[in-house]
Amino acid sequence: MSNSSPTMEMERPNLDTEMEFPQDFRCPISMELMKEPVIIATGVTYERKNIEKWFFSYKKKTCPATMQDIQNFGVTPNHTLKRLILGWQNGYSPSSSSSASPSSSPLPTFKHDEMVSLLKTLGSSPFKVNSLKKLKEIIEIGDEMKLDFILLGGLDVLFQLIVQILVDCSDFMAFRACEEALGVLQHLHISEQDDGKVIELLSKPECINSMAIILQRGSKEARVYTISILNNLANSNFNWNVIVNDQGIGMFKSMLELASDEISTKASSSALHVLIKILDSSKKSRSKAIEAGAICTLIELLPDSNKSKCEKILLIIKLLCACADGRVAFIDHRLGIGAVAKKMFNVSEMASKICVKIFSLICSFHPTEKVLEEMMSYGAVKKLVVLLHVSGPSSTKSKVLDMFKRHGNSWSRYPCFPGELKEYLGLDRHLRPGNQI
Repeated sequence: MSNSSPTMEMERPNLDTEMEFPQDFRCPISMELMKEPVIIATGVTYERKNIEKWFFSYKKKTCPATMQDIQNFGVTPNHTLKRLILGWQNGYSPSSSSSASPSSSPLPTFKHDEMVSLLKTLGSSPFKVNSLKKLKEIIEIGDEMKLDFILLGGLDVLFQLIVQILVDCSDFMAFRACEEALGVLQHLHISEQDDGKVIELLSKPECINSMAIILQRGSKEARVYTISILNNLANSNFNWNVIVNDQGIGMFKSMLELASDEISTKASSSALHVLIKILDSSKKSRSKAIEAGAICTLIELLPDSNKSKCEKILLIIKLLCACADGRVAFIDHRLGIGAVAKKMFNVSEMASKICVKIFSLICSFHPTEKVLEEMMSYGAVKKLVVLLHVSGPSSTKSKVLDMFKRHGNSWSRYPCFPGELKEYLGLDRHLRPGNQI
């Protein structure tokens, strides 16, 4: 006599039946249902014990599914997939009308059916924009609908629509469909921890190049969608060289326009965050940003920026001043030194440290009489003196002391230069060679 009953079979999916076992729930190594899914550096999800055995017992240095070489063997829990598997085990199936677990609300079957119909329409009809808008409304209902969308293969449909503009970006309907597809994607709330598959899809060069086109030529709403998606990518281990190598300065100009947006503070913050990630990744990207006029735009944004925005702007200026062209653009701007000097002690400790680094770079490579005079007249030197009185050694204090040792003789000619500082630096006793302008 069988130990199972028809009732039990109805309550729990048959784990041995492949048709009832979604492929995405399987570990690529064991092909069994995952209990503790984790994402590795390549974006592929595995059962934790299987991938750890692969790495640490078998001493493998590749991704089992893609055979890519791996340097980082860390793993990240895939919380979204785990919730999806648990929901499925508790009786949830996107194609059935059975109730979910007691802790969650039943999935609206009619919405599921509508989503299936809309995805089919997107594959066959040339009129895709309205279908995408309806999909976005369904996805906004809640996490169940987002998971349902992913299970139904919605991500692949979106990807095809997004990259279609690479074939002919002058096709208005294809362009609008791409914009709306990015809107749907943005509403999935992408994060590296939860959506490794989404990150993997977005990281493809075709997808990145399509988003770069929308960022430059799309509507205001589409550009906000795109910068939000790129902002989420910035929190992952994304290779920004794809953008830097394939896109011109137009993309940086678009990001700087969004950074200047006074209406959408979220878009502005996202644009600055993405710029930091891109500029921090390569010197080549900094040259393009400088050519796009980044220094001028950022200096003019600085005076009216709040704390968070100000810190980001100063950090970007510092990254750009690490390049010769960036330093020249900074000192050529008539408000550059004054704008940075004003932010010292008026924003945050972090902002003040970044200001010191900027001045240190300028003083080290471009200690012209004009630069040193502006630092004195705009109050930068006076504020640097204050930092010398901070107790205890620090890298910031060392940079300040080095600036005074190099250029103190020039600044000491001004009546407002503190007499005790002259004595402290020994400026009255001897004159260091090369310190005079």
